Amino acid sequence: MQDFAAIDFETANFERCSVCSVGVVVVRGGEIVDSFYSLIQPEPNYYHWRCTQVHGLTCADTDDAPVFSEVWKQIEPMIEGLPLVAHNAPFDKGCLMASFYTYQMDYPDYEFFDTLKAARRKFPHLPNHQLHTVSSACGYELADHHHALADAEACAWIAREIL
Repeated sequence: MQDFAAIDFETANFERCSVCSVGVVVVRGGEIVDSFYSLIQPEPNYYHWRCTQVHGLTCADTDDAPVFSEVWKQIEPMIEGLPLVAHNAPFDKGCLMASFYTYQMDYPDYEFFDTLKAARRKFPHLPNHQLHTVSSACGYELADHHHALADAEACAWIAREIL
């Protein structure tokens, strides 16, 4: 795959619309040409301790952050015409769709590809197919797992290798 946008969301709680950060990496011609990261004020605006344990974000980090609809206005032109790629795409697509619904925005039915699904086919021998394991198998060491931009970068690397 040569042209796509890798995307990763982190959530504040177990509601898919509670996105609290997003990372996007744009790949054109097989090269990373742009990236974007933003904190997002989640909706509903509370953090479950288990989510905070995963990514380290709290209300203190996002209380002054923009809401999803404002952040998406910055992302939308970057990804126009590109398919989206995510590791465990049903989660990230679900977050995107739920956020569009929550903010009463028309969802443009983005095309999604899943590096997790592809990795299970390509690397059946791996002990697991978590993002950091698969990215390592593809020659990329993920240093800051569960930071949305770092995860999107790892996903982009994997997609260039196996999609």
